[in-house]
Amino acid sequence: MKISIVVPVYNEADNILPLLNEIVNAMHQAEAYEIIYVDDGSDDGTSAVLMQALQGINVLRVIRHRRSYGQSTAIYTGIKAANYPWIVTVDGDGQNDPADIPRLCEVFIQQRKTITNLWMVVGWRNKRHDSIWRRFSSRIANRVRATLLRDKTPDSGCGLKVFLRDEFLTLPYFDHLHRFLPALVLRAGGQVISEPINHRPRINGYSKYGTLDRLGAGIIDLLGVIWLQKRAKIAEVKELERR
Repeated sequence: MKISIVVPVYNEADNILPLLNEIVNAMHQAEAYEIIYVDDGSDDGTSAVLMQALQGINVLRVIRHRRSYGQSTAIYTGIKAANYPWIVTVDGDGQNDPADIPRLCEVFIQQRKTITNLWMVVGWRNKRHDSIWRRFSSRIANRVRATLLRDKTPDSGCGLKVFLRDEFLTLPYFDHLHRFLPALVLRAGGQVISEPINHRPRINGYSKYGTLDRLGAGIIDLLGVIWLQKRAKIAEVKELERR
């Protein structure tokens, strides 16, 4: 597999080098890979740390937004710039474990032998290391989303995902897209499977998302995805051949 690993970051200066080194160590047996950090307009030392890392790690690429546009836009920027057909997204806060990347890629390869329209493998943080309130609010949000969207995914918001670049770029783009990718893949005719992964406590920095912020945007986005689902059409096509 030739893999582009996309890491969106905003004000994560203290997490850049530890996570980057873990990714490099995890990918030492990969056929070919690149790591694309997208700095979403950070105003701490993130840009300087990435510039330093860029001098010593030849598989690293860095793209910077002039201002913060949000996580979904950062992910989209990285995927559009990717050189390879397989995409892995990883949260930049260090809570995703890069050691899970090769395993998820192998799951994708093996499962695609029987699920030919498999587009995505989503990490499932079944043992989360977050605050009690965050675990509770995420559990409720996941249940509501899964009930309304029927996306067959217990942890749609997990940042660790493996999918195909070309298929991703056919999906409708909107802000907060990353929270609804499984539902959008199913809408487009692809399949999604979930795989348990390791989840770690945040060591440095702080979460950029508040519960109320996510709630307000999440309700609007959820209604929008329901609207998209109701208007989806997957045509059955057949090309005629010359006799």
